[in-house]
Amino acid sequence: MVKFDFTLTIHYNKNGIFFGKVIRVESREISQAVIRRLPRYYRYLGELLESGVERISSNDLSKRMKVTASQIRQDLNNFGGFGQQGYGYNVKYLYTEIGKILGLENDHNFIIIGAGNLGQALANYGSFEKRSFVLKGIFDVNPTLKGMTIRGVPVRMMDELKDYIRENDIEIAVLTIPKNVAVDVAKELVEAGIQAIWNFAHVDLNVPDHIIVESVHLSESLMRLSYNISRYNEEHGGN
Repeated sequence: MVKFDFTLTIHYNKNGIFFGKVIRVESREISQAVIRRLPRYYRYLGELLESGVERISSNDLSKRMKVTASQIRQDLNNFGGFGQQGYGYNVKYLYTEIGKILGLENDHNFIIIGAGNLGQALANYGSFEKRSFVLKGIFDVNPTLKGMTIRGVPVRMMDELKDYIRENDIEIAVLTIPKNVAVDVAKELVEAGIQAIWNFAHVDLNVPDHIIVESVHLSESLMRLSYNISRYNEEHGGN
């Protein structure tokens, strides 16, 4: 569970203009299911902004996201609620406030460890910066990769890792390395003062409780897809 200690009140005038203020309240626990949905809200609201949509009802948002309107209202009410009956949600305001909840108002410096195919693919993904995630360094053990640049970021050797983290205010490390070395590298990251690890290695990391780990197992996603294909074929007489 994640705790937040604020709520939000919003007032509208007859023209639909709103004013919001933050009030400190007793912290409340937010379920991980709600947290997992917040980036989806943020992404859809961003698309609405790009399309010039100024406001949207929970019903219309639910049709786009394939989440019930009731679920949307419940999720947003965890943070004080952002809409008003008869008006709906101001898209720009809601997009901005969800961004704040997700911590996107500040830049987050990150490094990638492992300059193989996956590491290079992530390094080449330019949209991270649009979401306030700034790639500062790439590390590998292969000396033939030393000095190679990916989007202007040079590949460094692992013996530079700890000092680089300490000297460059690195918050997040992305692991795209084999699982047999990921555990030891994670220990080095903890010793260097890293705050969070985005783990693509196929292994569970045993790190202190204050280190935040988000593990991504690509094969698990494919297996869920396989399950849903099988269920669909069973129900519809497919192969």
